[in-house]
Amino acid sequence: MDEKRVSESAVATSQVMMPQDANPSGNVHGGVIMKLIDTAGGVVATRHTRCNAVTASIDRLDFHHPAYVGNLLTLKASINLVGRTSMEIGVRAETEDLLTGQIRHTGSAYLTFVALGSDGRPIEVPGLILETEEEIRRNREACDRRDLRLAEKKQEKAHQSKIFDRITG
Repeated sequence: MDEKRVSESAVATSQVMMPQDANPSGNVHGGVIMKLIDTAGGVVATRHTRCNAVTASIDRLDFHHPAYVGNLLTLKASINLVGRTSMEIGVRAETEDLLTGQIRHTGSAYLTFVALGSDGRPIEVPGLILETEEEIRRNREACDRRDLRLAEKKQEKAHQSKIFDRITG
């Protein structure tokens, strides 16, 4: 399986936030932004694998500044790390006030996607070619996040097992 460059799957997309995206005060719902982040991440995962990819988890999603009706929301997404069947995608959301030109970092998220074959089962993904210092840094940080995710998953599994043992006697 061939390796692919980060730039081959990266995506940037923009759309104006409309009244249906917001509450009565004009603040865009976090869920609207979350859906758009998930969509952008899914495009990156699909472009990298050229097959169906599904969201396995959202590792972290932080909102830094609000988005308002009339703002241009821009999502920048790229692949940070590949495993055997999974990928971590980083997505940055920025809003631009179209009247003033002010750009604000609205939020960032790390999502894990799993590539699926035609039978709906996980399949191997292409490797990743890291070309820039930023890509190398992002990959290194993604490796650290993966290690944390795996440790948390192991701890949660042990906790669930204890609860099950307590319940079943």
